[in-house]
Amino acid sequence: MTHRNWLTTGVVCAAMAFVIATGAFFHSQQPASADSRAMILAVDPQPLVAVTKGGVRSFSVEIADTSAEREAGLMFREEMADDHGMLFVFEEPRDVSFWMKNTPMPLDLIFAGQDGRIRAIKQGEPQSEAMISPGEPVRFVLELKAGTAARGGIEDGDLLRHPAIGTAHN
Repeated sequence: MTHRNWLTTGVVCAAMAFVIATGAFFHSQQPASADSRAMILAVDPQPLVAVTKGGVRSFSVEIADTSAEREAGLMFREEMADDHGMLFVFEEPRDVSFWMKNTPMPLDLIFAGQDGRIRAIKQGEPQSEAMISPGEPVRFVLELKAGTAARGGIEDGDLLRHPAIGTAHN
């Protein structure tokens, strides 16, 4: 009789361990933004270039081109190099709105149309839930550290060039 109780206890413990391990695995598979960790995407091998009146400005960029990547964006990112950014690529031009919830860094949000022309440059305040929108449909959004656009002479009407933008006409 005692042997049967130990056997039952062992089976119940094994089942509980399996349930706990399965739950831990699926919890660890949630997007980074859900568990307060920054999403870090691979840096694209091709630089993004902003063509301005004063010359060209080059940036290394991470490309956010899926819904999950665009939703997480730069959330929870504590720091970023001055020449680094994230390029958000949408399937087609659309009205977009961004917010800065869970984003501790102030950012420049550069909104560009299908042709790569900058339509608007807006500032994002850390942790703000205020909606940031260009007021017209765009296909691309480039996020850079706050003040980068002004320091680089990047303005409305300037052109963004990158292979992800170059293939957007298809």
